Amino acid sequence: MAKQTVRFIKSEEVAEGTRAFHFEKPAGFEYKAGQTLDLTIPNPPETDAEGNTRAFSIAHAPHEGDLMIATRMRDTAFKRVLGKLEAGAPLEIDGPFGSFTLHNDTKKAAVFLTGGIGVTPIRAILFDAKERKLAHRILVFYSNRRPEDAAFLSELTALVKDMPTVTFVPTMTDMEKSAQPWSGATGYVTKEMILKELPDVSNAIFYLDGPASMVAAMRKILSEMQVDDDNIRTEEFAGY
Repeated sequence: MAKQTVRFIKSEEVAEGTRAFHFEKPAGFEYKAGQTLDLTIPNPPETDAEGNTRAFSIAHAPHEGDLMIATRMRDTAFKRVLGKLEAGAPLEIDGPFGSFTLHNDTKKAAVFLTGGIGVTPIRAILFDAKERKLAHRILVFYSNRRPEDAAFLSELTALVKDMPTVTFVPTMTDMEKSAQPWSGATGYVTKEMILKELPDVSNAIFYLDGPASMVAAMRKILSEMQVDDDNIRTEEFAGY
């Protein structure tokens, strides 16, 4: 689709240092859960060498009313301007793009290995799966340093309680620095953690996303588990 102008609606904090941004969904804008869009701030009051456009996963499922993205609020010109937007401000979107979407074969499990802000497309996929009553077995391993850093954690925890085909395993790697209690899994996602929930990995599609370092680590684990490359899909979140 051609680039379209939309209006900014609101923003909200979804984790420490992470904000979600809502804007209008144009009439006829269709996408699949897991896809991305390019967001441009037209005529910003400041800019830098990184430019005025960024690619973001769409965090809302297609049936949800508006479009939502979420991002870590780094100290860049784009993020500073984005964080100061007022309701009604014009933005430009282009897309949708990407194929980080749920496979069609319901006989194959979907295993998501993600960390940090990489959860955004998975949020959309889970809400879409519930809305459409999809029959896929879905497993989500979601790694963060602390609960405070985990975007959409409470929302997803509540969502999957009513989804018997979904296994949600959030894990924290740096609880010593957390002020919140945590009774869930700790440590990095490991081969043992995956096999505990899915002993047979031969009939599954694996989705890896998040920081490049995590994607590389998960690829190494899947290689040790002899998962076929054809059953691995990746999306790196660089410079988030």
